[in-house]
Amino acid sequence: MVRTLPLRHPPWVAAAVAAATLAIAAAPSTAASQALPADNNTALERLESSPRHGEWVTYDAGGGDRVEAWVVYPERSDAAPVVIVIHDIGGLGDWVRSVADQLAAEGYIAIAPDLLSGKGPGGGGTRSLEQQAIGTAIRDLDRGDINRRLRAAGEYAMALPAAADRVGVVGYCWGGSSSWLLAVDWADLDAAVVYYGTSPESGYDRIQAPVLGLYGGADNRVNATIPAAREALGALGKFYEANVYEGAGHGFLRSQPGQEGANMRATEQAWPRTVAFFREHLGR
Repeated sequence: MVRTLPLRHPPWVAAAVAAATLAIAAAPSTAASQALPADNNTALERLESSPRHGEWVTYDAGGGDRVEAWVVYPERSDAAPVVIVIHDIGGLGDWVRSVADQLAAEGYIAIAPDLLSGKGPGGGGTRSLEQQAIGTAIRDLDRGDINRRLRAAGEYAMALPAAADRVGVVGYCWGGSSSWLLAVDWADLDAAVVYYGTSPESGYDRIQAPVLGLYGGADNRVNATIPAAREALGALGKFYEANVYEGAGHGFLRSQPGQEGANMRATEQAWPRTVAFFREHLGR
């Protein structure tokens, strides 16, 4: 079951959101007609079998700061909107790259920057660090540097010949919190999706992009921060939709087999809602 937490909108907006959410919740067959991202165990296999073109790039994030990123292109003949994919506390690994690949399957140019670029041994990034050191390195990152690098990722991707001038962001766990904070910091952002990321403590008045939140019902640490966002954005008349999936745990999209089926049920509803949200605000 999905619970959409209420937010004060004009009546026509509230009705549209409610109708869309009920349609998704009532249609488990959606997953059969729309592919889902891989889970953590099948990500590499999916990447290796993908028909889409993915490549490592390095872009300039300003002041000589060079950031490595994984970019995947959709198979289409016209210009594609851009989605920035923000990795979780585990850094830029195969699972995050496979999510980018699935977004490309949906028609978007997906760019997943390695926010640990230059932070590892010899100036390396995630791949140069031992697993136990990755989380510590991410927690040590400066928020201003993170947002600068994320904005630069979007600007780099939108400047590609195959890209349209529209950009959204999606982040997971730590990356979900970062998706919120990028929305606070970047007025030109067109849409933000937050997977189980904590809400910001302030700055809601600066958010211009509509925000979609997707949360596991068994993740109270994160979910306890939803009401503040709902109340702040509601008072400002801004769009925030928070969907809480009963029984699902933190990180349900990566750990789809977990929570006795609840994580998969959440995935089957959250991913189509993500795609529909990007269709609405970025186009196709």
